[in-house]
Amino acid sequence: MNRGTDYLVAFGGGFHGILRWPQLDGLWARLLARAGDGWYVYAVGEPPPDTPATAQALRRFVSEMDVLLREDHDEDYCGVVYVDNPDSPRFVKIYDPNHLGSSCGSGALRILPGWTLSLAPPVDLPHALPQTGSRRRWWQRLFGNGK
Repeated sequence: MNRGTDYLVAFGGGFHGILRWPQLDGLWARLLARAGDGWYVYAVGEPPPDTPATAQALRRFVSEMDVLLREDHDEDYCGVVYVDNPDSPRFVKIYDPNHLGSSCGSGALRILPGWTLSLAPPVDLPHALPQTGSRRRWWQRLFGNGK
């Protein structure tokens, strides 16, 4: 498979929600134990990185992200982090607590995560997963570009 296919297949796979803060602590510990494995840290909406983060950069990201999630998601549960395999993670989706919408995908409009951590090189998600046809038609009607 190519770069885009590997990432998109992983992105579209099954995920487990990290529901409690102690579960998040455990996930961070497993990621940090493998910090040198070639993790790509991708802020969705920014250009995808061409190279994996250094172990030091991953540790800094995890530390800063943990603070951000606990401060901005002032709940007694986590619920904004999803991992493909909690025991041996290869892909993590982190949703921005300030822009949740319907992160589970049950709504009409897919909300992309704010960040991903992956062992596969990422692709530009907003470009690779464009809005649905109905959402584009709505946008076109709104601004007079459609019929």
